[in-house]
Amino acid sequence: MGRTGLSSQELSRVEVMGRVKAGGLRLREAAELLELSYRQAKRIWARYGVGGAQALQHGNCGRRSNRAYPMKWRAAVLQQGKARYADFGPTLAAEHLASDDGFEVHAETLRRWMREAGLWQRQRRRKRYRQRRERKAHCGELVQLDGSFHEWLEEGGPRGCLMHMVDDATTTALGRFSEEETIWAAAGVLRWIERYGVPRALYTDWKNVYVRPPNAQERLRGEPGVTQFGRMCEKLGIRIIAATSPQAKGRVERAHGTHQDRLVKKLRLAGIANYEQANAYLDEHYLAEHNRRYARPAAAEADYHRTRPTARQLDEVFWLEEERVVSEDWVVRYKNRLLQLERQSQHWAPSRSRVLVRENQAGEIAIHSSQAPEKLCLGWRRVFKRCDRGFVSVPVVYVHPLALPDCGQTSACL
Repeated sequence: MGRTGLSSQELSRVEVMGRVKAGGLRLREAAELLELSYRQAKRIWARYGVGGAQALQHGNCGRRSNRAYPMKWRAAVLQQGKARYADFGPTLAAEHLASDDGFEVHAETLRRWMREAGLWQRQRRRKRYRQRRERKAHCGELVQLDGSFHEWLEEGGPRGCLMHMVDDATTTALGRFSEEETIWAAAGVLRWIERYGVPRALYTDWKNVYVRPPNAQERLRGEPGVTQFGRMCEKLGIRIIAATSPQAKGRVERAHGTHQDRLVKKLRLAGIANYEQANAYLDEHYLAEHNRRYARPAAAEADYHRTRPTARQLDEVFWLEEERVVSEDWVVRYKNRLLQLERQSQHWAPSRSRVLVRENQAGEIAIHSSQAPEKLCLGWRRVFKRCDRGFVSVPVVYVHPLALPDCGQTSACL
């Protein structure tokens, strides 16, 4: 059965005809108000005069449509849907009723039938409620870190990434441009330490630059997965917290929008042509002005930044580290290169000896061994690269010796 009451259009006509009957409107004015011809308004007025408001209701109101599906066929569709597709939505159920059972019915028609039969209830997908988080009370207690990709130089240069750090308590910002959001880009902006000290924690997203799930071997040993950047932070005593949503680190996300508006225009006015100049502009002009305008005092006076290490100590932290095995012919494989050990004796290398290969941003390589020097002496002198003719020598870059503090390891240089 269809509707039984008056529609909104019919109620509007009843209201206008009531004004005509009360003498407030003439019939020609009522026709203009209802956007009808004068002749049609006269017909409606005549029906209203005979039967009142109910006479203006459509004659088919409450009747079954002539094009409606037979009730018996409708019942068969609902019975089949209830038997085989009880947990299906109307759209998917209509597809299978047509393809598997031969019942051709529109999905919206089936939805209405199922709702009237109590077989379907509209499921509203409410947005997940996220509780507003108060700022941290102390400067350095939590610093948010993220990268923002944008056309920073507009048409004057390629798309770049602004590595951006924002203190949660004060909104103090520090930024640096790079090509991509990489380990070295994150380590570069982490030079925040040189200016403010070592923060207690970093708030990042789930990019594999910052955090990663443990691999199979780590799961067996019960160890967490640690990225290269995460290992650098561990050495500095910084905890990495991965945000579960962009809203969770909204402080730095909203700052992205500010920079994408203001910084782009300021770079244009300053005539900046490349990202090297843009980084210099950030350090010399923009960041100080931005922090004066947007930074705020922390709720508590105590600064939670730890004492900043020396530049030499920081340089020793920002290295990539990978463990490698020394083969029996005193060779270590690293990044598709074969590093040949200078033999210290005629004997084979200690079986399955492990060394730590470290590489910094400049490409310098240092190799450390936890073995005692008399067991494994690492005197590197050549780098070999595989080619069609076997192994050929390639130019060697001199690397300054690096002694790891307090670990008892020996180092060797190329």
